[in-house]
Amino acid sequence: MTSSSPDEASPSQQATASGHGRISQVGRDQYNNTTTVIGPGAGPAPRSDAGLPKTADLVGRDRHTDELLRVLDPGGAGPGVVVVTGLAGVGKTALAVDAAHRARARGWFPGGALFVHLRGYDSAGPVDGGQALQTLLRALGVRDDDLPPTAAEQESLYRSELARRAELGPVLVVADDASATSQLLPLIPAGPGHQLLATSRDALTGPDFPGRLISLDQLDAQPAADLIAHALTRVRSDDPRAHAEPEALREVASHCGGLPLALTIAVAQLTLDPGLPIAELAAGLADARTRLEALRYEDRDGRSLGVQAAFELSYRRLDDQPARLFRLLSLNPGPDVSTAAAAVLADKPGQTARQDLATLTRGGLIGEQPVGSNRWRMHDLTRLYADELCRHHDDGTLRQQSLEHLLEYYRAITDAADDHLRALPGEPVPDLFSDRSAALAWLDAERLNLTAAVPLATTTGHPRIALSLAECMVIYLRRRRYFLDAITTAEHALTIAVESADHRSEGMALNSLGIALREVRRFDEAITAHTEAADVYRDLGDRHGEGSALGNLGVALREVRRFDDAVTAHTEAADIYRELHDRHGEGGSLNSLGIALRQLRRFDEAITAHTEAADIFRELDDRHSEGMALGNLGNALLELRRFDDAVTAHTEAADIYRELHDRHSEGMALNNLGLALKEVRRFDEAITAHTEAADIYRELDDLHREGRALNNLGNALGRVRRFDEAITAYSKDLEICRELGDRHGEGGALNNLGNVLREVRRFDDAITANTRAADIYRELGDRHSEGMALGNLGLALEGVRRFDEAITAHTQDLEICRELGDRRSEGMALGNLGLALEGVRRFDEAVTAHAQAADIFRELGDRHSEDTALNDLGNAQGKVRQVGGLRSWWRRLRSR
Repeated sequence: MTSSSPDEASPSQQATASGHGRISQVGRDQYNNTTTVIGPGAGPAPRSDAGLPKTADLVGRDRHTDELLRVLDPGGAGPGVVVVTGLAGVGKTALAVDAAHRARARGWFPGGALFVHLRGYDSAGPVDGGQALQTLLRALGVRDDDLPPTAAEQESLYRSELARRAELGPVLVVADDASATSQLLPLIPAGPGHQLLATSRDALTGPDFPGRLISLDQLDAQPAADLIAHALTRVRSDDPRAHAEPEALREVASHCGGLPLALTIAVAQLTLDPGLPIAELAAGLADARTRLEALRYEDRDGRSLGVQAAFELSYRRLDDQPARLFRLLSLNPGPDVSTAAAAVLADKPGQTARQDLATLTRGGLIGEQPVGSNRWRMHDLTRLYADELCRHHDDGTLRQQSLEHLLEYYRAITDAADDHLRALPGEPVPDLFSDRSAALAWLDAERLNLTAAVPLATTTGHPRIALSLAECMVIYLRRRRYFLDAITTAEHALTIAVESADHRSEGMALNSLGIALREVRRFDEAITAHTEAADVYRDLGDRHGEGSALGNLGVALREVRRFDDAVTAHTEAADIYRELHDRHGEGGSLNSLGIALRQLRRFDEAITAHTEAADIFRELDDRHSEGMALGNLGNALLELRRFDDAVTAHTEAADIYRELHDRHSEGMALNNLGLALKEVRRFDEAITAHTEAADIYRELDDLHREGRALNNLGNALGRVRRFDEAITAYSKDLEICRELGDRHGEGGALNNLGNVLREVRRFDDAITANTRAADIYRELGDRHSEGMALGNLGLALEGVRRFDEAITAHTQDLEICRELGDRRSEGMALGNLGLALEGVRRFDEAVTAHAQAADIFRELGDRHSEDTALNDLGNAQGKVRQVGGLRSWWRRLRSR
């Protein structure tokens, strides 16, 4: 928007049609010092071929300028009339004047440009269409004595003058600050090429008014800050404040809500006091209760400009009913309001409420965004103005009743939507929504209102509504992964429950809080919350609640690798649900138990638990939970090398999540499917699956799981020798893990990165990566992963012929595998050790190592690995025979 100096402004609002005055744009309209005024004059008015006000610099309006110029382009099919609309102070005049100057500079209106200010919202009354027409006729050179006596004759003369001007080319008429179509109708030019460009706070439409509307909104954050910075340096080129205080600058722009009028007032205050720090101004604007009063500027002559005064001009034109609704809209807790919620506030039918909302929209006080959505948005400063009016005009009882009705409306509808999310197939649900998708759509639209309603209800004396609303949002916020909202909402609910000694609600709030904390990886806090929840439920004798808390506790314990404790918690939860004959709860506990068992490498037990869980969910027709159990079953099958079964399980899981439009779970299923596909050597399909998974997580802003998918993608790329791409994937994963402070994930990324660096013969880099991975795993006490990293380190050391160090690394890996009873990894470690021993010509020991590896793989039924071990054994035995032959030849030679 504009960035001209407000020090030059004067607050008079006079109609002008010529270029004799100066105009300084200050956000909403303009201030004029002109010699041409409305009313009868003595003698002729000068001809005006370029009667436009001085233009001001625009900031952040490129898109709107381009749109307006496309409409004005005489080579296009423009409508002849275009109206720039928007909130008071949004910069409509500046945009229109700038576009008019640009159009003239392009040679589009050689017949001239005329400007008239219609004062549509002035307290002294607007300029009517007839007065404006007379002003334009004078600007076209018509003498006062030659003005016809009737309006119809004047309009005819106006058209004739424009037709005469058309010999030179089309004329552009700019009519600023119209409030009604009646002001503009006489000014609409006839004839091809002529254009009328108007500005108005109202969306001026009508059956006899052929106007095109261009809506103007507030500036985005950065352009708003740029406007202030540019204006400060334009007044004083050496003003250092914008550069020295960028954060404070952004705060001021934010407090102004991107409204150019407010921004210009802030600039005026800063330029009036060059020593005023921007941070001090930001602090003065921080209090919403006094912000409107603070956004007021008065020059040395006592002339003032204020945001509140600008809004007042629009508000006082309203009838009683729309004015009352405008005031009550300030009670809504979120950034927008639905027609249904507005009807509740106004205590009116929905159709009546929409009519009043449309009236407010036409007046530029609110807007329907997007059009036809039945959702209405109010600028932040307009909201403060409405709130101030509401406190002044509407007594406390009315305000409280309206607010209570609105909060109860949100609670009741959220409760109905929650029933849809929680219901199993076949269970009765409220008919307020047609299905679960409709319930989710409503929750999506109202989320910001609902999350803001909880603290509002808490602080305005409605704790029961706040508590119920928080409980009704738990499933939704979890499903949509709004975990920060979930934490805040649960904390409010917990405070209310504790203060009111509502222990059952306290347990529910603690349980919900723990789940949200776990999802943002605050695991220790999550464990504490779930432990406290279990204790609360146990004291209440609420076995069902206790089972739920124990199950969630087990999940949090798994995240900090306390797997034995997790198994205990999940087992206790399953026992409780079984005792209560709660099949769904039992299925969930078994599924979680299987995950913990798998982490302890008790794979057969894990498969049993996941299979039972999947059967239960299938029996209950709970597709989402069935997909979850199938995914975990696939992971356990993968560990036992039942790869085809794993592919089937993960494919079914992905299909279920896709069917349910659960993108996050679909990403998990695809990631797991990629792992299984890789094991059956379907590498291209695996790469596709991991890539899709990473894209989904990136789309959902889940950095942790995006990193996992990238790591797995790197593994698959490495298998088809696309090493450079694999290095890129691992490096991105490594960055994510470090950003999140995920030490275990960092170790995995380093380990895999080392492997692929080894493949491209960057051995020193590989050694560094694998060494750091082993150190991290050792620090975390993850012996299995430490052994794996040591094995890979040994291979990298062999690449630079540091065989003795390689033997040490492989030996340490072998010891860890035997300690853990991991036979498969033991076989791999023996094979790697054998190769390192060959490097220092310890062939007999190498033969022993390869033979032991072959025996292990034969025992496990792994024919592929057994064949590899036997091949290595044969090579080592050949070298033994070769060395034996050389020794025999040497002995014969020495004996001669």
